[in-house]
Amino acid sequence: MTHHFGRRRFLGAAALGVPMLAARQALAQDAREALGTMIGKAAPGPHPLATLMQAHPAALRAELRGVHPRVFTTRAGLEQLRQRARGSHRALWTAALDKLVAMREAPAAAPAQKRRAQNTVAIGMTGAALAYQIEGDTRYLDAARRYMDAALSYQVWGYTFSKPDIDLAAGHLLYGMGTAYDLLFDVLSPEERTRYRDKIVRQARILAAHFMPKPGKSYSYSQNHCFIPIAGLAVAAYAVWDDTPEAAEWAALARAIFGRVLEVSAPDGYFYEGVEYWVFSMPWIVHALDAFAHAAGDDLYDQPSLRKAHLYIAHSLTPNGQDVFDFGDVFEGPLTRARSGEEAARTHPNGKLHSNYNLLYRLAARFGDPEAQGVASWMASLGHVCQEDYWSLLWYDPAVKAAPMSSISPHHHFDDLGTVYWRSDWSAAATAFAFRAGPPEGHHVAAILAKLPDWHLEMGHAHPDAGSFMLYGGGTYLSGPMGYAGIPTSALSNTLLVDGQGQANEGGGHDAFKDYPYARLDRIRLSSVKLERDRADIVADLTGAYRPELGVERLERRFSYANGAWTVSDRMQAAKPVVLTAQLHGDTAITRAAPQRFVVAGKPASLTVEVRTAAAQALIAPGVVVAAGPPGNVDKGPREQRGTVLRLSLPASRAATLVTSLRFQEA
Repeated sequence: MTHHFGRRRFLGAAALGVPMLAARQALAQDAREALGTMIGKAAPGPHPLATLMQAHPAALRAELRGVHPRVFTTRAGLEQLRQRARGSHRALWTAALDKLVAMREAPAAAPAQKRRAQNTVAIGMTGAALAYQIEGDTRYLDAARRYMDAALSYQVWGYTFSKPDIDLAAGHLLYGMGTAYDLLFDVLSPEERTRYRDKIVRQARILAAHFMPKPGKSYSYSQNHCFIPIAGLAVAAYAVWDDTPEAAEWAALARAIFGRVLEVSAPDGYFYEGVEYWVFSMPWIVHALDAFAHAAGDDLYDQPSLRKAHLYIAHSLTPNGQDVFDFGDVFEGPLTRARSGEEAARTHPNGKLHSNYNLLYRLAARFGDPEAQGVASWMASLGHVCQEDYWSLLWYDPAVKAAPMSSISPHHHFDDLGTVYWRSDWSAAATAFAFRAGPPEGHHVAAILAKLPDWHLEMGHAHPDAGSFMLYGGGTYLSGPMGYAGIPTSALSNTLLVDGQGQANEGGGHDAFKDYPYARLDRIRLSSVKLERDRADIVADLTGAYRPELGVERLERRFSYANGAWTVSDRMQAAKPVVLTAQLHGDTAITRAAPQRFVVAGKPASLTVEVRTAAAQALIAPGVVVAAGPPGNVDKGPREQRGTVLRLSLPASRAATLVTSLRFQEA
C-alpha cells in the first residue's frame, strides 16, 4: 500500500481526534517554547520537513504488516534471542534480569509528577515485556501489565505544568507502550489490546500534532527535547501501523526529523550537550534508528557522529573511570564528585557511573568496530551501570572482538567542537586534562545553519566556557567547573572574565548563547594543537567569545603540559583599559601558601598554583551557582555553593599578560 502524506499534511487537532484542550495545550506552546519547536516567520513554498516526509515515507516493510512483534525484532528473532540468553549472552541476560525495575518496585501512581517518574515506568514495561518473551515466566507478564496500566492511568503524559503530552516523558511512554504492545500482542486479550492501542494512538496524535510541520515552524534538531519525543513517536507508529491510518504519517514525520538530527550532528563524534546528556539522549537515537532499520528497512546509522561516538565517551571519562570531564550541563560538580546530594544515587548507583555503555555494543555491532567494542568492554569492567541492560541481548555481537584500550590513542582532538583530551595512558594512575575552545555546537554549524531555515539552535546545556580546562592527577580530580546550572555563566568554569563579565550573552537565562551571532562564536578556535606522549601545547583564540562592547580586540590562551606541570598564559589586547581575570576552581578549600602561591585542596593529591605575573591580585571566594530549577523553569533554581574559586586579576589595561603554573602534589 502506498501512503500519500500531502492530503493529510496539515490536519488540525479535531480532524486527528485529539481532545481539543490537550491540543490547545500542545499547539499553544509553539509560540513560546524553543525546546522542541517554535513558530517564526513563514517562508514561501512547502515546509522543508514536509518535503522530507514525501521523499522518505519510512513505510513499514510489507512482510511485517499484520504480524507482531515487528518494531525491533520478529518471532524468529525472539527465538534467536532465547538461544542467546541460554548460551553466548547468558551472563549479560542474567544480570539484566536481576536489575529489572518492574520486578523491584511498583509503578508510580497517577498523576506521577515526580521528576523522571513516568520515564521509569516506560523503561520498566519494556524490560518486563522482553523478559516475558525470553523467559516465558508470567511474573514478567504481570509486571508489564501493571506498568502499562499505570501509563493508562496518567491523564497527562509528562508534567501537567510544563509541555504536557509533548515532551520527554511522552516520548518515553510512547516508546515503552509501543514496544510492550508489540512484544506482547499475541498474549494480550482483545480488550487489553484495544485499551493499550487506544491510549498509544491518543497520545501519539497529540504529540504528532505538535511536531507536524506548518508555516514558520522550526525545530531544535540537535536538542534532546526534539528528538526524544520523536523517537517515541517512531516506535509507536510501527507498533500500531495496521490499525491506525495516520501512523504512516507519524513514521514519515519521525523519519524526516531524524534525518535532520543526523544531518546537524557533529562530525567528530562530540556531544555538545555534555556527558550527562549523552547518557540520557543517545538511547533515543539508537532506539529510533533501530526502529527505522528493522521496521522500515531504512538504515540511517552510517554517520560520522555515530562512528566516532565511542571516542567521545571514552575520552570523557577521568582516569578513575567513575567521574567525567564535565563540560556543559553535567552533574553537580563538586557535589557529584563527593557523591553527595540527592542526584548521586541516580548518577552513581552504588558508587558506579551510570553511563549506558551498552549503547556502544550496538554501534560496535553495526559498524563491526573493535574499538567501540573495546571501549564498551572497558566501561563494563569498571562496573558501570546501564538503564536498559536487557537490550544487550540484542545489541551485543560477540563476533566483534574487543580492541584493548592500549590500541586507542590516549589523547584526542575533537576538531569540530574544539576540544582536546590528553592523558598519560589509560590506567587509573594516569595524569589527564581536558581543554576546550570552540563554538558551542561546533564549527560545522556556521556552514549549514543558514541553509536550514527549519532549524533553530537551543544551546542551553552548553556553557560559555571557551578557554576552560579540567585537570586530573595523583588519583583525583584537581580542578574543573561547578556542574549543571540553571543560569550558565563563565564564572562557573576555569576560563576568563573581562571587567568581571563572561562570554556570549550569559546571565539572561538558561541559554547563554541566545541571540549571540553564531558567526562570532565560530571565531573561537584552537589555532594550534600539538599532542605528544609526554607533553602538549595548545593555543586558543577566544576573542569571539566576548561581546564587542567589552572592547576585546585579541584574547589568546596558551595551555601547555610538560614535566608534570601545566602552564597557562593569557595575552589580551583591548580597545580600552579592561580588567582581565583568570579563574581556577576547587572542589573544597583553596588557601594562600605564599604571596603568589596557592593550594587547591584535594585527596589524595592537591594542586599547587604559582602566579608568575607579579601584578596579579588574588581573590578566594565561594563557588556559587544558580542550580537548575524545575521543568519549564530551569533558570529559577536555588543558589548553591559548590566548592571554591580563585580569581586572579590584573589592573585595568589595554594590553595584559597573565601566566600561571600548576602542579599536583600527592599526599
